Amino acid sequence: MLSIEEQLVYLRKGFAEIIREEDLKDRLELAQKEGRPLRVKAGFDPTAPDLHLGHTVLIRKMKHFQDMGHTVIFLIGDMTGLIGDPTGRNAMRPPMTREELAKNAETYQAQIFKLLDPAKTELRFNSEWLEKLGYEQIIRLTSHYTLARLLERDDFSKRYKDGIPISVHELLYPLAQAYDSVALQCDVELGGTDQKFNLLVGRAIQQDYGQLPQIVATVPILEGLDGVEKMSKSKGNYVGITEPPTDMFRKLMNMPDALVPRYYELLTDLPLQEIAQLDPLTAKKDLAWRIVRDFHGLNEATRVAESWGSVPLPENHAEASDPRINRILVAAGLASSVGDADRLIKGGAVKAGNSVTLEAITSPAQKMEAGEFVIRVGKRYRWIRLAVGN
Repeated sequence: MLSIEEQLVYLRKGFAEIIREEDLKDRLELAQKEGRPLRVKAGFDPTAPDLHLGHTVLIRKMKHFQDMGHTVIFLIGDMTGLIGDPTGRNAMRPPMTREELAKNAETYQAQIFKLLDPAKTELRFNSEWLEKLGYEQIIRLTSHYTLARLLERDDFSKRYKDGIPISVHELLYPLAQAYDSVALQCDVELGGTDQKFNLLVGRAIQQDYGQLPQIVATVPILEGLDGVEKMSKSKGNYVGITEPPTDMFRKLMNMPDALVPRYYELLTDLPLQEIAQLDPLTAKKDLAWRIVRDFHGLNEATRVAESWGSVPLPENHAEASDPRINRILVAAGLASSVGDADRLIKGGAVKAGNSVTLEAITSPAQKMEAGEFVIRVGKRYRWIRLAVGN
């Protein structure tokens, strides 16, 4: 059993914010004193059939609490899904049917246990309590929060100012989510940074119902494979967790190098100190192998990695005495002549950096600083040791 401080160090990894961290420490100490695990909830509305790596950032944090011996609750919002989360929306969500939500919920149950231990996970549906709420109880619930506070929410305030209609049932969403925490007596609720308002409403409502307010812990929104937009199936920049292993591996190997450290932090269980010590030459392939292993097993991950071939970084170093990038390309055997190097650079085919973060080279005369770095021309890489003046 890890100490409280050791648990906090492990749990901090991958969180954007903990409200409040001192409360989490106190709650861990209280739970330890009472001989019980924390109750940790994360809710998912089944509005789409498939989960992608962006969703697993949150599920992985649930796993981390599970690793520490705490109870995690995977809550399927089959009732809140009827409302549709207004977070990030500039218009009302199209309503879904109970049948559509139920079908999607079935796929969620099959997918989440690729990361979570089913024997240690409470799988719950919020229709268990929300469907049973009578009109009087709904009135009492809504009496605990004011319209002014709901309109403080960015999504609502912008729509109100812009004259975009806000349906009354949308205002019920954060209250329904908050009541989930009351019904489940949550110690901690997890969510994306875009969920912060909803999660804080849960703290307030729990206090009004005589419970200790839950600790709110948010995870960053994962960038998609383009490195710019939020990962989303509609944007085509996603990796679905049910995709064939070869497709997953290929997508991850082709993503921008700059994403590799962030994906390691949010999509693996490696401690930060180990991530900092990774070999940059093999980090991307190792990352792709780890992610495929998580969702398809060790044998499939190893098969795909071996069939992919070696990481395209040759072991041999190349030395160059002239710091101009076009001369370096010739010295490294990545261009047949200075003219060929100029053409490659002007065509946008050349990048250089530390292999985790590579930047496009735009000028043939650009000078590189002495030291070691990686140059990539198309799909070819070379580790360069530049000794200026030798």
